[in-house]
Amino acid sequence: MPKRKVFYSFHYKNDVFRVQQIRNMGVIEGNSPVTPNQWETIKQTGKKAVEKWISENLKNKSCVVVLIGSETSKREWVLHEIEQAWNSGKPVLGIYIHNLKCPISGKSTKGSNPFDLFTMKDSNDKLSKYVKCYNPKTYDAYNDIKTNIDSWIEEAIKSR
Repeated sequence: MPKRKVFYSFHYKNDVFRVQQIRNMGVIEGNSPVTPNQWETIKQTGKKAVEKWISENLKNKSCVVVLIGSETSKREWVLHEIEQAWNSGKPVLGIYIHNLKCPISGKSTKGSNPFDLFTMKDSNDKLSKYVKCYNPKTYDAYNDIKTNIDSWIEEAIKSR
């Protein structure tokens, strides 16, 4: 299986340590993390600049992986990334990451499915009907993700 390039979408403040665990697995190639200072600089230049940054970073990615924590579905830019990716024809999938241990806060609560917030124009179906979300094993979320993330990405690519 080829090592895919993916775009990770997530709530930085709450989940950066959980996301870093996934990046460090080395199974797939993800977008480079932005530091909090870089993100604040981008945001300060305005909404259009953030949208441009997202567009540039989605280019040449095989798939968008939404890493779902307790508040991910409430984040404006995560929702923008989902919408932009889906509307441009990119495969999208979700992975619940609340059971990965954060060194600061431990495990978290399961967040709501962000794909439930989108309705398809042609059918009135929720996007969640078309985008699969994976909920790794409670007792071994890390190894479950590490073992399966590449096949989950391939499945999303084939189904799109």
